[in-house]
Amino acid sequence: MNIVHICLASSYTEGMTYQDNILPDMNARDGHKVTIISNCSKYVDGCLQNVPPQDTVLDTGVRLIRVPYKHIINNYFSEKMRAVDGFYELLKSLTPDVMLFHGLCGREIIASAQYKKEHPNIKFYADSHEDFNNSARNFLSRNILHKIYKSFLDKSLGEIDKVLFVSYEAKSFVQKMYGLPESILEFYPLGGIIPPCETRLQRRNKIRADHSAKADDILLIHSGRMGKAKKTYELVQALHVTQADNIKLLIIGSMTDDVASNVMPIVDADPRIEYLGWKSGEELTDYLCAADLYVQPGTQSATMQNALCCGSAAALYPYESHKYLLGDSVFYIETIEDMKKLFAAISTTPDIVEAKRAMSNKVARECLDYKVLAARLYQ
Repeated sequence: MNIVHICLASSYTEGMTYQDNILPDMNARDGHKVTIISNCSKYVDGCLQNVPPQDTVLDTGVRLIRVPYKHIINNYFSEKMRAVDGFYELLKSLTPDVMLFHGLCGREIIASAQYKKEHPNIKFYADSHEDFNNSARNFLSRNILHKIYKSFLDKSLGEIDKVLFVSYEAKSFVQKMYGLPESILEFYPLGGIIPPCETRLQRRNKIRADHSAKADDILLIHSGRMGKAKKTYELVQALHVTQADNIKLLIIGSMTDDVASNVMPIVDADPRIEYLGWKSGEELTDYLCAADLYVQPGTQSATMQNALCCGSAAALYPYESHKYLLGDSVFYIETIEDMKKLFAAISTTPDIVEAKRAMSNKVARECLDYKVLAARLYQ
């Protein structure tokens, strides 16, 4: 099959572990011809940077085409409309059998629908990552931008086979903002790659040795682009006041200056906590394989699914999407007191971490494995 991933909203970045990285790679591993169409920006050391247009083949065999946005009024509207000159002609040249339009916010969903209309035997999916935590958060976005996006979607909906929502909140968002019917919606969570057991153990042993973690130490990982809403400060506060020598915390990612100014003095004062800075997707996977517990008490991160696929248990904020997908297979933490109680409990009864790990690993194998998710696109 010839599969085209349309990632005009996601700033595709080589080496990351997001959906638009792993899913195309898995399509290619399954023997399909794969193309990614992305915008002209990507993350460098955690910061978004503009890059030139590009047409290249990645090491995975996936073709990456970067195209600039068409100028509409000013840079702000250009970046929000995500229109591309010659996009329909590009699709025609690629002759896809399957198209996945990542994110519903952009004008070229209309061109994609037009291609599907003229080639009715192909599959055309669109997925939604938007929810009320990350979109439609102010008057302009809710009442102007998303009404424009709805008009694009209304013109395209008759040609879309399924709108794939990645979380419970995303489903609620597209129903309320765009009025999408239940019949066109399908749950399609973000996922991860489940490494072979031997590979996971090799990675686990190396990382734990590198950070002097003993066999019975409980290794926590916290990661992402850390603003205040990620609750990194609350996390290190909670561990700092917990007397538990068998718990270690590794923090991976980038911090805003205001977060770093509060977090780093605690990191410097507590030998159980290390800040490792930004890591590549492959490096992050090594650390997730080493983790006993992935801790994300604030805003959601796609790394959570990768952590579960790498065999870690998880402690997460009780978002409805987490409950919808994971049920009671993870710990839920909302406040500093919740974190303190959890750390006290696992330090004295580490078996409860192993019990959660076994439960979440079952969910990962059944629902989150990108090999399973990739196969859905071939149906």
